[in-house]
This record gives sequence, C-alpha cells and structure tokens, in this order.
Amino acid sequence: MYDIGIIGGGTAGMTAAIYGQRAGKKTIILENRNFGGQITASHKVENYPGIPSISGTEYSMGLLDQATKLGVETAMAQVTGIRDEDGYKVIMTSDKEYECKTVIIATGVTHRHMGIEKEIQLTGAGVSYCATCDGAFFKGRDVAVIGGGNTALQDAEFLSNYCNKVYIVHRRDEFRGDHSLVEILKAKDNIEFVLSATVKDILGEFMVEGLLLNDKKTGEDIKLDVSGVFVAIGQIPQNEIFADYVKLDDAGFILAAEDCMTSHPGVYTAGDCRTKEVRQLTTAAADGSVAALAACKYLATL
Repeated sequence: MYDIGIIGGGTAGMTAAIYGQRAGKKTIILENRNFGGQITASHKVENYPGIPSISGTEYSMGLLDQATKLGVETAMAQVTGIRDEDGYKVIMTSDKEYECKTVIIATGVTHRHMGIEKEIQLTGAGVSYCATCDGAFFKGRDVAVIGGGNTALQDAEFLSNYCNKVYIVHRRDEFRGDHSLVEILKAKDNIEFVLSATVKDILGEFMVEGLLLNDKKTGEDIKLDVSGVFVAIGQIPQNEIFADYVKLDDAGFILAAEDCMTSHPGVYTAGDCRTKEVRQLTTAAADGSVAALAACKYLATL
C-alpha cells in the first residue's frame, strides 16, 4: 500500500514525489515511456530559475536522481485506469495493480505533429514546440510559426522580440485566434502572414535550413529560408482512460483549480494535463508541490 501513487514521471510527477517522500509518505511514480517527459528533447533549458543553462535530459535525470535517493519507488508501467476499493484507490496497469491511499495524475500532454517526415528527426535541431523555451536561441534569425490559434499568435509575438523575421504559416484564410492579437501582429514590421498554405517539407539534414510550403489557392510551392520552425497546432492531453473517474473539460484536460484537486476525493492532478493557462517547467514543478502537499493533507484525515 502506497500513500501516494503518481501517474507520470515528468517534472510535475517527480516534483510531487520529492515533496511526498520528504513528508514521510511512501510514494511511487508510474511512467510508461521515459522519465522527464517532453523536456528531455530540449538541448538547452535556460528559463528555469537558479539554473542558467542545462540540457533537458540532464535536468530530468537530476530530478529522478533526487527522488530515488529520497526513497521514491519507480516503475515502468502502462496505466489503464483507476478504481476505488474500500477506503483506497487502485491504479491498474497492463501488468499489475498498485494500491494507493491517494493518487496524483501527472500524465502531461503530447504536441500535435504536422506529420512531416523530418519533423521528429529535426526536433531540437530547429524544430520546436515551445517558443518560450527555445525562442532566445534564434535571436537575429528568421523563423516560422505554424498554426492559426492564440498559441501560434502569441508565439509569433514573443519571437518577434528576438528574431529578425517571423513568418506565421496558417492553412486557412483567417486566423482562429483573437482578432485583437492579429491586429497587434499586423503592426509589427518583422512579422509576415503566409495564409492558405500548408507545410510540404522541412529542408535540411542535420539542422533546419528552410521550409517548403504549398499555396492551396495557386498550387505553387513556396520556399522560406528559415532556421527555426515553431509548431503550434495544438496539444493533446493523455487523459482518456480517466474520463469516467475524474471530470475533464471539452478538450480533455482534467478540471482542477490552483489547488490541483480533481472532482474525485483523494485524487489530484499536476502539470500540463490539467486545465490551466500557462504550461511551463516552473508551473509543472509548482503543481507537483501543491498536489503533493494537498495529498498529504488528505492523508491526515484518513
């Protein structure tokens, strides 16, 4: 029987484990892919307070090492659901079951991909899914943002402060994002809209060297000489298996306020998988600490 069972071994999950274990609670993290989550694909992390520069992998392994040295248990497991028993919860996996008094869901999100062959190959070598994380590395360069929602527009605005030129590539004639934000971008000299265009290919073997687009109206190909491609076409939460256990919003994110409490007593959520405005390493770590302390408070009532 574990005091706290954590589903997901990213920043939120590992931070929760550190806080739980330090509070004297028997804690386990269940992860089905790789500890650290998406940040492990980042060559450099330079926006985490107190750490001027570190690779995503080094950062993640530091978290995991800290957690395990405190006594946190870990297991590679594919979670299939959660159910209630008499006074505790059972985390079900494809191999075995884990009995826990409380549960923290920290499954994160996956970025929606364009489906271009070189997209994954060049991730971290010019292809990015986080302008806030990686934008400063492209200072003075030309980049492209792919997408038409608020995230893409906000990314373009952020990048315009660093980059020489920012192209916003959208497959439709109009943006889905806020009109007021579109007007702000129109007023910037270094932002150019490329509408009714789809990405055909990413150019470059080892680093991004350009972008090949297709004009949907004329059928002609367009080449953009860019060294960075920021993909902002949506995030996909990994919460389908919990849909009958905790409440989700229309997009599939777990409903929770800043206290990280879900609709189910004794079950908390942390990180990118929950409803929130900002999804960064710092907010994931904050969620992990809040969720763990809330779980400890709940345990005191049992």
